[in-house]
Amino acid sequence: MAMKHSKYIWFDGEMVPWEKATVHVLSHALHYGSSVFEGIRSYTTPNGAAIFRLEDHIQRLIDSAKIYRMDLHYSRAQLEEACRLVVVENGLSSAYLRPLVFKGYGSLGVATQDVPINTIVAAFEWGAYLGEGGLSDGVDTCVSSWIRPSPNSLPAMAKAGGNYLSSQLIVEEANRNGYREGIALDCEGFVSEGSGENIFVVRNGKISTPPVSGSILPGITRHTVMTLAERRGLQITEERIPREALYIADEVFFTGTAAEITPVRSVDRMKVGEGKRGPLTEALQNDFFGLFDGSTPAPDGWLDYPKTEV
Repeated sequence: MAMKHSKYIWFDGEMVPWEKATVHVLSHALHYGSSVFEGIRSYTTPNGAAIFRLEDHIQRLIDSAKIYRMDLHYSRAQLEEACRLVVVENGLSSAYLRPLVFKGYGSLGVATQDVPINTIVAAFEWGAYLGEGGLSDGVDTCVSSWIRPSPNSLPAMAKAGGNYLSSQLIVEEANRNGYREGIALDCEGFVSEGSGENIFVVRNGKISTPPVSGSILPGITRHTVMTLAERRGLQITEERIPREALYIADEVFFTGTAAEITPVRSVDRMKVGEGKRGPLTEALQNDFFGLFDGSTPAPDGWLDYPKTEV
């Protein structure tokens, strides 16, 4: 999906024109993947642009940096304000935000003690991650031949740039074989997640999702869906899911900031349920998008409204 340019990117405390927000080719992160980041969405609401769960996203960014022993130069409040600023300065309402903390230019040794740390926040328009029809029609998927790293190899709880080399292998293998997305297993052979999404499985009215110990990123949209499901009185559990459960599921769906809530219509060319979006998936989608039109009450702190004037 082509990226739509905005006017400005927040770069180490300054608003920089999009085309001038550049780094040196010998930057550490470019060679070793030494970065942590977030994906955040802003939605159009009756009260203007609202950044979804901004505080939770920035907390996860801070946690990711801590896991990789990266010293942030900005406070939580400063990072949150940077996110608001790029929405306002770029004149955006519905937008995707990308905060990124990365090891910059200074040394090419693998050790990073002497490498400076840079921080940026970008914001731009971005549509449906898995295709415009994916939210309603569902997507075709396969179980990848690539597995997620074990918990004692790479920390899955950190949203780190280097972790997404695994994701690239998963999704590009799926794309080459005619699928929209891949599903990875963990190191013990249980369902883990998509290349960039958490996954839920519905069977006989019960909703299951892999636990944090299954080499998954604890998704904020994942938590949102679990909260919305509990509001509906739906039974939802975190448990190990065997591969074959995907084949006999009534419904399967992905969740993520980019993917939002996207139904899976087939796995390994086997139809999931009736091969289309199922009723529980649709109900949760309605609840989720209702957070932004006011039809679903949003818990305190879930919607952050940037100032209309800077």
